[in-house]
Amino acid sequence: MTQGATSPVPLAAVVLAGGASRRMGRDKATVRIQGPSGPTTLVEQVVGTVARRCSPVFVIAAPGQPLPELPAQVLRDEVRGVGPLLATGRGLRAAAEAGHRWAFVCSVDLPYLTMDFVDDLAVPAARLDVDVVLPWDGRDHYLAGVYRTSLAGRISTMVAAGERSMRALVDAVDTQRIVMPEQRALTNANTPAELPAVGDHAQQIATGR
Repeated sequence: MTQGATSPVPLAAVVLAGGASRRMGRDKATVRIQGPSGPTTLVEQVVGTVARRCSPVFVIAAPGQPLPELPAQVLRDEVRGVGPLLATGRGLRAAAEAGHRWAFVCSVDLPYLTMDFVDDLAVPAARLDVDVVLPWDGRDHYLAGVYRTSLAGRISTMVAAGERSMRALVDAVDTQRIVMPEQRALTNANTPAELPAVGDHAQQIATGR
């Protein structure tokens, strides 16, 4: 898709940055990579990408988690280690209060994310009027999808009942899966060994390909 930032579908963005990052062995958000304009962090790379397409951008961070200055509103979890569902709900609630019907929700470890990829999900969300649109390449990518912001209330109810699973949410609502081939935009940087490849493809990040 080539609509990019000209897509008519208004979107907020929710970037989940407060995960434990056990496989990385440290806070993943502030891991430094070689970006298209020089050294940067994963959170700066991802927020910079979604900020070119989405407004406002909300970053959900852990209590006391250090972050660089970002073109986004940082919201802090009250406690650590409760999983992405609660953080997603908080971000969707903030997006709804900002007047948005839809929000792109993603993890902080997607250095190859592009605006075209976001629109490949946003356009079907608006056209089909579903609750969630997820990419599917043999598995669901819960933290790279478009969510209806009104789901915040449902998430609060689920969390209060002890639920922590993103799968439980998408299985309980009207979810559309967009079948895609494996692609770089969905590549997660999970371990230190996976980080060097990011710099090798800086130009692909810069051009949105």
